[in-house]
Amino acid sequence: MQFNLLETNKNQFPKILIAACIVVLAACAPVSDNTAVQSVAVRDSSSALELVAAEAAGMDTSRLDRVTAAMQGFVDDGLLAGVVTMAARDNKIVHFESVGYRDLEAQAPMTNDAIFRIYSMSKPITGVALMVLYEEGKFRLADPVEMYLPELKDLQVYAGEDENGNMITEPQNHKMTIRELMSHTGGLTYGIFAQSAVDTQYQENELLSTDLTLQEFTSRLGSIPLKHQPGSLWEYSVSVDVQGYLVEKLAGQSFGEFLEERIFDPLGMTDTDFHVPEEKVSRFAQVYNYDDSGELQAAEIFDGANFLEDPVFESGGGGLVSTAMDYMRFSQMLLNGGELDGVRILAPLTVDLMHRDQTPPGMGGAMSGLGGTSFGLDFAIIEDPVEAEGYSTGEYYWGGAAGTWFWIDPVEELVFVGMIQQTGSRLPDVRSTSKRLIYQSIMEPNGI
Repeated sequence: MQFNLLETNKNQFPKILIAACIVVLAACAPVSDNTAVQSVAVRDSSSALELVAAEAAGMDTSRLDRVTAAMQGFVDDGLLAGVVTMAARDNKIVHFESVGYRDLEAQAPMTNDAIFRIYSMSKPITGVALMVLYEEGKFRLADPVEMYLPELKDLQVYAGEDENGNMITEPQNHKMTIRELMSHTGGLTYGIFAQSAVDTQYQENELLSTDLTLQEFTSRLGSIPLKHQPGSLWEYSVSVDVQGYLVEKLAGQSFGEFLEERIFDPLGMTDTDFHVPEEKVSRFAQVYNYDDSGELQAAEIFDGANFLEDPVFESGGGGLVSTAMDYMRFSQMLLNGGELDGVRILAPLTVDLMHRDQTPPGMGGAMSGLGGTSFGLDFAIIEDPVEAEGYSTGEYYWGGAAGTWFWIDPVEELVFVGMIQQTGSRLPDVRSTSKRLIYQSIMEPNGI
């Protein structure tokens, strides 16, 4: 039955994190041309996310059912263990389905309230937290990061190696700004995707050890040169973990406490946290990859990952668990211009600022190779749907290393959230499949 909201049942960071997130840029990019950019508008959120028939939101139920059928097909073919998909249009839920299994070994069915490791889908949440403080006048985007985090004061920049293999450094041509920190153009890296003397130092310093506090992490980071001059290159990086520490410093409380008080509690995101408490473990989805024969096998992505314990390291870049409904509430708040159910988190223009292109002109790096796509403040953005093979100008999105994905389309007033827990070479293209099938179900488009 399509609209059972809770129990619907239809039968450290290694290289994979960066690879998966670079794939997110291309795979989450939409699949034909549409319209001009529309600014974020304040919508009536008095009855946010009520469940309606697809036709009430200008969509076709029989066509929308193809999303569920496609996901079930991936499960039947042994490519996925289980999936939860959710879509909302015009502030109303039109699709909420779960297929397959939360735990194959236990034959525990997937349910709509299953809890997932969302990894890098933590990043937009961290960005919103920081922009709450921006609205309070705690910083300017053009401010140097070191103004608030002295651990990163006077960073040097990698400039090569001498004949003896010693690192050569040079001063920054300008101080890394908070805008650059939030757009992955500040000169930082993740330390394990590329090979350089800087990446090696990230590994040797164990930057993302779960035993570090955010202050200890930032202090270690401050002992390592930047990989690039600030503003010169887009490179996926630990910058969102630095943002988490910046929230702590500016707010005067722990990052986790700030998220709980300013975002999770107000939005009713009751299952989003840095760990899964004991009473919710029965809803926690197992994560899978593929063995040598291509069969699904249970395996955590990262060595030592344990989401059943409250971590010391509250990673704004990849540490949260959540549900489809929680992430839908967060995303719908953004589409509504910063408000949901009468609770305002951000102003409309602040949300709009987050999904404008914030990268410098002439920037190089991975983002520059993705046609029609730019990067804002912790979101990727579709600037040209023809070049990006997409539907709507202004769509913004991201995804996570365990396969979770979402997008927000301001033109079609649409939000989609997809949840899986899977990595590996046989992973089906759930992102473009879901996108194609969602858009072919829209019978009353806004963009044409």
